[in-house]
Amino acid sequence: MSAALLTAFLLSTAPASAQGNTVRQGVLTCRISASVGLLVGSRQRLRCQFRSESGRTQKYIGTIGRLGFDIGFTAGGVMAWAVLASTTIPSGALAGEFVGASGDISAGLGVGANLLVGGTRKSVSLQPLSVEGQVGVNLALGVARMKLKPIN
Repeated sequence: MSAALLTAFLLSTAPASAQGNTVRQGVLTCRISASVGLLVGSRQRLRCQFRSESGRTQKYIGTIGRLGFDIGFTAGGVMAWAVLASTTIPSGALAGEFVGASGDISAGLGVGANLLVGGTRKSVSLQPLSVEGQVGVNLALGVARMKLKPIN
């Protein structure tokens, strides 16, 4: 499965509510811990930073888990999402739960993408801005669930 095919799959599964009148509010970049796929799922720790279009930054910690086919291991990586919402993102608004489609493929260097919707009143869409960079041997497709908490 190529990165283009993976991205096309994830974009085609975006919920209709996440594709409405939204505007890019900034970029969320997360460092992702190492993981071991357990056939039916995995879980990784996150350290994230949201940078708004005006330059304001907010930091978050959290986890991302996948339910679905997941086999192999990765040494971690970095993922960046365009943060889309219909209104300006206030401080701490990315706290909460996001769910959506997820996919990764690695054989040495690898790629992955996660299209997620959630946050305050489920009004924020996280769309892959660039594919995840990771190192490992892994194949995963499924439903992702990410939880974020603000930190100072």
